[in-house]
Amino acid sequence: MGGARWSWLGRVPFGPVAELQEQLRSRVLDGRGAETLLLLEHHPVITLGRSAEPAHVLAAAPELARRGISLHRASRGGDVTYHGPGQLVGYPVVRLDRGVVGHVRAMADGLIQVLAGLGIAAIWRRESPGLWVATPHGEAKICSFGVNVHRRVAVHGFALNVAVDLDAFSLIVPCGLPGVAMTSIDRLVSGAAATLPLSPELLAGEVAGALGRSFRRDFQPVDAARLIRMPAQEQPA
Repeated sequence: MGGARWSWLGRVPFGPVAELQEQLRSRVLDGRGAETLLLLEHHPVITLGRSAEPAHVLAAAPELARRGISLHRASRGGDVTYHGPGQLVGYPVVRLDRGVVGHVRAMADGLIQVLAGLGIAAIWRRESPGLWVATPHGEAKICSFGVNVHRRVAVHGFALNVAVDLDAFSLIVPCGLPGVAMTSIDRLVSGAAATLPLSPELLAGEVAGALGRSFRRDFQPVDAARLIRMPAQEQPA
């Protein structure tokens, strides 16, 4: 089966990666596959979680099509969110060893450490799962969480705003929270950190290391080609 692993998938559509997670979970459950952390960007997509209100998608279908944004139902918990280029999405397909809240908190703790290294102080809120930061205009959300657990193996995970188009969040009620402000790393960094290139791919290795520590796993990097292959037309960019 091998040890825990992580892989950078590049920029990929939502649907095939949702299927990939289920395949990886099945392999973990039947003992044929390793726990796997998938790190990636998505093509522009709005996803609706299990408790999502359709009315929280504020844009009509023609406007979404004009912007090149697809719409998907997702098996994760939570409401409506947006994924797109410039956002680091992480899907830890791992066994739960501390309960659902502990699993989400482990993701949050790892990401808090990564943000702290960039000079950003973030806090976790259980009542509204996410990472929140102070901005000159008040509090804003920088990372969202949502998971699905079956037989104590989780899929889905987090979406960390690195250099994403924040205007896209105006098309939805993010996470079902009216009036919530969204922010990103590139909006917040200053000083020496501001001179660093900011992209999900460049942060992926650091995030994998931080999550390995918080999950108490030794995630080893593997090439995406070693994972269960997605359809040829949906291969990572």
